[in-house]
Amino acid sequence: MKICAVCFTKAGIELAEKIGIEKIYAFHRYAGKHISFTGISEIMPVCWRLYEGIVFIGACGIAVRAIAPFVVNKEIDPAVVVCDDNGKNVISLVAGHIGGANRLAEKIAERTGGRAVITTATDVNKKFAVDTWAKDNDLYITDFETAKKISAALLNNEPVGFYSNMYEPPEGLYNHGEYGIYVGYNDIRPFKNTLILVPRCIVAGIGCKRGVDKDTIKAVLMKVLNENHINIHSVYKLASIDLKKDERGIIELAQELGVAFDTYSAGELNRLKGDFSFSDFVEENTGVDCVCERACAANFGRVIVKKYAENGVTVALGENVNEL
Repeated sequence: MKICAVCFTKAGIELAEKIGIEKIYAFHRYAGKHISFTGISEIMPVCWRLYEGIVFIGACGIAVRAIAPFVVNKEIDPAVVVCDDNGKNVISLVAGHIGGANRLAEKIAERTGGRAVITTATDVNKKFAVDTWAKDNDLYITDFETAKKISAALLNNEPVGFYSNMYEPPEGLYNHGEYGIYVGYNDIRPFKNTLILVPRCIVAGIGCKRGVDKDTIKAVLMKVLNENHINIHSVYKLASIDLKKDERGIIELAQELGVAFDTYSAGELNRLKGDFSFSDFVEENTGVDCVCERACAANFGRVIVKKYAENGVTVALGENVNEL
């Protein structure tokens, strides 16, 4: 986690250094070697944008007023922790679960010998926290409103169901309930109110004619995903042959989706064993009989959707069990 500290006193700066925070923003009178500010409004836009965690060392009220214009929702807000300059009370203020503020507060309290102040209901009542569990397992939460209702059901001691072919049920969950959790990349809803948590384990193998634009490639990919009931958020990587390493359309799509784009040589792809589609035209031009399926199978992937071709684009999907 990329963290900064915001300090207002000499004691606060010394505490931030003791904790081991490298980026320290300090009131100009005491800043010394650290990043100086005269007013908190100068630095908050930068801190909010650049850091995954912000540790205010000072009064809680100052922190609340400083961050108020920037808070959006817990899906994207950074973790915000407030600590007095003696390190006695370390308060998880914003993004306790998904942002990691609760754990950040606990780690800081361990270093200062203070007390982590955690107020999220599931933690206080020692109940399963679906958003924390999802974050720990790198699962995409499809519906935060249903996640909130699941937390409410757990806090009221109502049974919450769990179904998955990939994960064992966490302690405190059952195979039944009005509310329940499904973990997988398909659109399966085994409970009346189902929260789908999506693992990032799908590789999209892509081949295309030179110069095909991003939107065309995306449209074909989305068609293949939708027809096979696979959630887009399960895709963690695009893959192709190294002849396409500078293909602008694929690069831009990977950037838009926020995923990696890996390429492999013809030799690497040809060495893969499996039942792959065959194209004389593709082999003549690339040295490989099928780019998209073999790119899926590279790096321990298993092809689950065979090649689909449209508008000069080929797409295949693979599951990488090592990502689970």
